[in-house]
Amino acid sequence: MMSLRRLILCTIGSCFFVSQLIAAVEWQVIKINGRDFLTVDNIAKFYGFPNPTIDGRNVDLNNGKNEMQFHIDSREMLINGVRNWLSFPVFVHDGKIVVSRIDLAKTLEPQLRPNMIQKLARVRTVVLDPGHGGFDKGAISGYGYEKDYALDLARLLRPLLQAKGFRVIMTRESDVFVPLELRARIANATSDSIFVSLHFNATDRDPIASGFEIYSLTPRGAPSTYEDGLTLASVNIQNGTEEDAASVELSCCIYHSLLGQIGEFDRGIKRARFAVLRLTKIPAVLIEGGFLTERGESRLIANPGWRQQLADAICAGIDSYRALANSKKPPLVVADYRRQKPGAPAPQKDTLVDPAAPPTLSLNMLYSERPAENSTPLQTPTPSPIGTAPAEP
Repeated sequence: MMSLRRLILCTIGSCFFVSQLIAAVEWQVIKINGRDFLTVDNIAKFYGFPNPTIDGRNVDLNNGKNEMQFHIDSREMLINGVRNWLSFPVFVHDGKIVVSRIDLAKTLEPQLRPNMIQKLARVRTVVLDPGHGGFDKGAISGYGYEKDYALDLARLLRPLLQAKGFRVIMTRESDVFVPLELRARIANATSDSIFVSLHFNATDRDPIASGFEIYSLTPRGAPSTYEDGLTLASVNIQNGTEEDAASVELSCCIYHSLLGQIGEFDRGIKRARFAVLRLTKIPAVLIEGGFLTERGESRLIANPGWRQQLADAICAGIDSYRALANSKKPPLVVADYRRQKPGAPAPQKDTLVDPAAPPTLSLNMLYSERPAENSTPLQTPTPSPIGTAPAEP
């Protein structure tokens, strides 16, 4: 561990402070079937959490600043009240609860210490990417097409962002088809920018599926959220990105705002290798703003007032990310947004169901370096024009 000690001494100014922290920051990597893991106890010590509390299969950590809840034998967890999907399940090994090193470095660290994200570039430009277009209708409901809702959402979001001083570029301004590769090239031609792709969800398997979810690029060497394991196809298209930590934090900033201000079902912060994420070289996310295949949610999406709320929440999340990138201001989390609502009750603690300042040190020594449910949409009658949701039958 001598190299780690040298890194600590180079990173932290106070030698006295370092001498008190060294014992807490030594990582003990465990090799299991060729993959690296760390114990929850080791993670808790590093980030300044008290001893974990175990209730059945739930493992809770709370240091007054951040909260986490792992679920044993599951890839789902909660960070600051929001569902996250890990690359690998948390499980028990030799009596210790362990978390993969990839998940620690790529999911936990950016959220627990966003101010420590390396090379977090300033944000002046937002590239809005309304999904689909032209002959590509996207998902379909009885009220309209995904391509139209996505474009309308971008048009609502653009003036909100411009009013906050952002420059806004749209990958399409009208009902035209834009190839995925061109969308990425438009994003990559910008500077001091982020990429936000706007979509609405659908499923042909579960008509009551509903809620928000958001995606950033899957880390290299890990399966995407909708994969049970690392597939050969995924291995062949892995390219990695220097913006991975920034992208997952952008996901978090937007997603906390969505759940905190609108409160649809929390489907989670997820990972995928969608082309627009894989080919984009700036911080990039893809938002799924609800299901067009669910009766109640499709009516909401068809409501222009509800789409305006969605635009407001996305704008607030982007602005929270800019404050972090430009001035290291801590981003708001879902509980902060809920407290801001007039007359809002105290936020309830979210719990997964079965199916104090941490040391100033980077994790470089630890890790350097559309899904099945969005399949062919249901065939429905010819939709009504956008925004003209018929009365409840």
